[in-house]
Amino acid sequence: MTDRAEPRGTGPLRPVEYATGAVLGGLVVALAVVASVVPFAGVLQLLEPVPFGIVAVRYRARTIVATTVAAAVSAYVAAGALAAATVASAAVLGGIIGSVRRQQRGALTMLGYAILGGISHGLFAVGMLLLFSESRTLLLDSIRNSVAGIVAITEKMPGGAESAARFTELTETLLHWWWAWIGCSVALFFVLATIVAWAVLGAVLDRLTWLPGVDRLAAPPDDRPVDPLPIQLAGVRYRYPGSAVEALRGVDLTVGTGEFLAVVGSNGSGKSTLARVLAGRQPTAGTVARPGAAGLGQAGGTGVVLQRPESQTLGVLVADDVVWGLPPGTDTDVDGLLAEVGLGGLGNRQTTTLSGGQLQRLAVAAALARRPALLIADEATAMLDPRGRAELVALLSALPARHGITVVLITHHAADAAAADRVIHLRDGTVVDSPPRWLPIPAAPPVPARPSSGTGEPLLVLHDVHYTYDSGTPWAAPALRGLELSVCRGEAVLVIGDNGSGKSTLAWVMAGLITPDRGSCQLAGKPIARQVGRVALAFQHARLQLQRRTVGAEIASWGLNPGSGAVGRALDAVGLDRALAGRSIDELSGGQARRVALAGILAAQPQIVVLDEPLAGLDPAGRAEIVALLARLHAGGLTMVIISHDIDEFTPICNRTVRLESGRIAAEPELLMSTVGRAGS
Repeated sequence: MTDRAEPRGTGPLRPVEYATGAVLGGLVVALAVVASVVPFAGVLQLLEPVPFGIVAVRYRARTIVATTVAAAVSAYVAAGALAAATVASAAVLGGIIGSVRRQQRGALTMLGYAILGGISHGLFAVGMLLLFSESRTLLLDSIRNSVAGIVAITEKMPGGAESAARFTELTETLLHWWWAWIGCSVALFFVLATIVAWAVLGAVLDRLTWLPGVDRLAAPPDDRPVDPLPIQLAGVRYRYPGSAVEALRGVDLTVGTGEFLAVVGSNGSGKSTLARVLAGRQPTAGTVARPGAAGLGQAGGTGVVLQRPESQTLGVLVADDVVWGLPPGTDTDVDGLLAEVGLGGLGNRQTTTLSGGQLQRLAVAAALARRPALLIADEATAMLDPRGRAELVALLSALPARHGITVVLITHHAADAAAADRVIHLRDGTVVDSPPRWLPIPAAPPVPARPSSGTGEPLLVLHDVHYTYDSGTPWAAPALRGLELSVCRGEAVLVIGDNGSGKSTLAWVMAGLITPDRGSCQLAGKPIARQVGRVALAFQHARLQLQRRTVGAEIASWGLNPGSGAVGRALDAVGLDRALAGRSIDELSGGQARRVALAGILAAQPQIVVLDEPLAGLDPAGRAEIVALLARLHAGGLTMVIISHDIDEFTPICNRTVRLESGRIAAEPELLMSTVGRAGS
């Protein structure tokens, strides 16, 4: 087994198969509906096999069957029988290509399957016309009428009577043998479509198959009643498929009932792997003893809040997401759960309008809805503002006494760990007695004061910017309200604010990725929406921004010539060894991934770089490295806008600090006093 595809296995569909089938099936339905109702959009049908091919490459045959049935029914309801038929055909075609590629077979095997599929489609088409005689008559009559119109036009042309007669005779012959030419035409078209899809769409599947596809929370079937606690780990080791090193090395640990346990350690120390084992993942060596099944996601079992909460957000509305997947009839106090995690009154908000911190709170609420005996929070406080982090830690620490829930919190924040009953320190995959060194962030190099004159007009200007998610709908959610902000060349601006204040929306507006509903955002006097790329955006989750297989390929994809030495120079600029150019993206630590993303951005030579939460998920050492790197880049003249909750780390290297409140810039004299001596107005 490799980490490129799920093992075949037996049993019902796993959660990852349900989720992947739902997402990719929904994409196929969208393509089918648009192709059916929008003129000249039929070409979109050529894309429909791609999602099915991805499912076939990664998962079991039953997954693609379930996806096909769900997508075809949805397409039928939305756009009729023709759309459902195209979805079914795309599923067969995508399934053939995906299965052949999963088996690592070649073009001849694909051609054999295509011929069998073509014959099946041809026979099916003929059989349906034989079964539904009225539809067959209607089809043949429509062909006769079309031919009659062509013949009438041809007969009026000089010498056209003879050609028209031959055309009529040929048509009648074909209609007499309709079953033969329809069956052969359908079969031939299917074979040709499969060959084209193999050549054209195969490149897409090649591009995607190297991405990790394993559900790292998957656990072997356990028929015992759900009873996850207490847990005893003895000599537990874990090595990921294809990895040369063990993520866990001989871990001995006991987790009891009703305790608040913190797990700390640097990036790569094995914290998330330990969380997966506690959640039910089978170790490669050692034993994990518990009285019953882990019951991941089941009532009374184990709940998990992941580092990236958007990856486990499935509901359209906030309230829907809390109860998504619960058995019918489950009595859940949705409003009470949302209020408990700080999302009171947001039940009718669409989940797409929530900030990163709000999504983390929502993930906690959804986990609590299962009334778990064990709740594992993997960096659940990473995207929260300081106040929100303290509130969430207080909530988690109260769960053992309030609900009898055992909480395991994985964190890099010393304050979070201090609230725990017990702290487990991991280093290089082993439990150590001495705590990690919670080093303070070293002071960054001083930033030269920006001259009061000499920088000219502001480089980026936002004037009266308004933006509302789902504007004009009952779910409208204003994010920016008349925002005014200017950024001068060479300046570093720190933007702070509570979760939901509009910081990430501001970042997307600055980058030109979304256009204000009202007002303007201009770079050098021109709308930024017409200059996408001139203001570069570094995402909160750097891994989402890295789309190539290797570091070198990623940096080169930003427009560099790999043979020119530009990739090496980009790595030098962010303090990475040039030897990393050949390394897989998936082997990078969190700090390395952020540096690689920044290297690619700098290689494109943008006029401004906007960094959205650049320290999220990093250990203290990684945070210090990124802060020092940004200080050095700014001292070299880079214009930056840093959006962060980490005020203490970034205030020393920024010329100016502004705070967002409910989508507006709020003046805070007590905060700005520390920077007024180094910054302009």
